[in-house]
Amino acid sequence: MKIVFWSDFNCPNSYIGLNRLKQAIEELNLEAEWEMKPFELYPIAYDVPTNSMATEYILKYGVNPEDAYKIMDETEKIALEDGLNINYRDLRLTCTRKAHRLIKYCQNKHPKISIDLIFKIFEANFIDNEIIADIDVLVKLSSDLGLNENEIRNFLESDSYDFEVQIDEEDAIVTGIEAIPFYMLNHREEQLTVPGAFEKDDFKIAIKDMISGELESKTFI
Repeated sequence: MKIVFWSDFNCPNSYIGLNRLKQAIEELNLEAEWEMKPFELYPIAYDVPTNSMATEYILKYGVNPEDAYKIMDETEKIALEDGLNINYRDLRLTCTRKAHRLIKYCQNKHPKISIDLIFKIFEANFIDNEIIADIDVLVKLSSDLGLNENEIRNFLESDSYDFEVQIDEEDAIVTGIEAIPFYMLNHREEQLTVPGAFEKDDFKIAIKDMISGELESKTFI
């Protein structure tokens, strides 16, 4: 099965949804090829954090602080139910472009570890609240998976794969993707499109129906 998904490392629902989908795939004993495509929620964010995610949330959506914290607390509770102990409100917002470039590079050069690296970056951002725009952080996460530190550092210090990230983001616009996470699951001649972070069991039911040919609608709305 080939799974293509648009996501961003600053999106908690992308982390939650991917975790659920991966668990569904594993529990169904399926082999999957994963391809992440970038969808930057904060494309003008800086490499050095200026505000907490809570502050940015208030500014972006125009809600008062009490409502913002309530929404973020609810997201943390949902994640915790799935075993993800995220700290959303204290996350320091930074640009995710380097992280997306790194994933594009690894999917091309080191595909076997790319999904593991995706999860490590999500974890670094949402659980450890590290600065994932920092090259040192990304190099450390990559080397923990066995990649060569000099190789990754030299890559990140260049502008390589920046154009590829832009192309993927433009492709999302052409495809009509307006929100993330957004998944395209491909099995033989069948394709299942899932916008949103579905529950794990719902993912499992949809995947089983797709494989068996019993899925009437190829898109969940």
